[in-house]
Amino acid sequence: MKSTVTEKLVVALSSRALFNLDESHKVFESEGLEAYSRYQIEREEEVLEPGEAFSMVKKLLNVNHQLDGSARVEVILLSRNSADTGLRVFNSIKHYGLDISRAAFTSGQSPYRYIAPFNCHLFLSTNAEDVRNALENGVAAATLMPSNKENMESSKLRFAFDGDAVLFSDEAEKIYKLEGLQAFTEKEVASAKTPLSGGPFKSFLSALQCLQKEFEDNCPIRTALVTARSAPAHERVILTLRAWNIRIDESLFLGGMDKGEFLKAYGADVFFDDQQLHCESAQKHVPTGHVPHGIANAKKSVG
Repeated sequence: MKSTVTEKLVVALSSRALFNLDESHKVFESEGLEAYSRYQIEREEEVLEPGEAFSMVKKLLNVNHQLDGSARVEVILLSRNSADTGLRVFNSIKHYGLDISRAAFTSGQSPYRYIAPFNCHLFLSTNAEDVRNALENGVAAATLMPSNKENMESSKLRFAFDGDAVLFSDEAEKIYKLEGLQAFTEKEVASAKTPLSGGPFKSFLSALQCLQKEFEDNCPIRTALVTARSAPAHERVILTLRAWNIRIDESLFLGGMDKGEFLKAYGADVFFDDQQLHCESAQKHVPTGHVPHGIANAKKSVG
């Protein structure tokens, strides 16, 4: 899904990513679908509290206002609710003044099959199965994790990405996992002039870049690469992005240091990483999406 200057940036997310539905989900898990449906219908006029992706969505939609109302960004709801139980979600969308008009309610089925028809660049959900389905079908996707974040007051929308297995393929990470740090470093130095293959979030980053280019100055969107790599393994990353004609606003080569404090300092609205350990560090400070892709998430065979 390559973006052009005239193409919209389309982000899809689940209702539990947009709003806090923890209480109603507990009803579903403990009492079943019928009780859950009754719970939602009885409370459909009660406004839901914001969820993990709410701040990011609000800032995304605000980009249109900064482009003279041009609809360059669209947010779509893909929900396992039925339309009946989803009415509470739409009522809450209206309450907060969010410009979200398109949705798919699938009554318990995975909604990932509607990602392609809606031309989505990114899918965010709290359901790991739906996220894996989206990734397997070539769409950038992440499982949003509960965070201990404080609300970000900045008007800037700040995305942060891990490198290997997120922006880039996991070709280098495989060597690190299977052969160790020295083999990884030697390979990266030898391959410095050879661009890495794209990972699951390359097309989303490219679409963001197209949107950023529409602002001559004071762009409301910033991007950051936050990677465990350090010199001399940095060169291949820099030259890969240059070969892709993609510019990253900030690049942090941490050499294995804990990422959480750096993400807090950057003020990320959301951070994407393939490794659970990094996600657990990040979620203490910023909204975090786990990308279940690459060798770090390969299912181990039994026997």
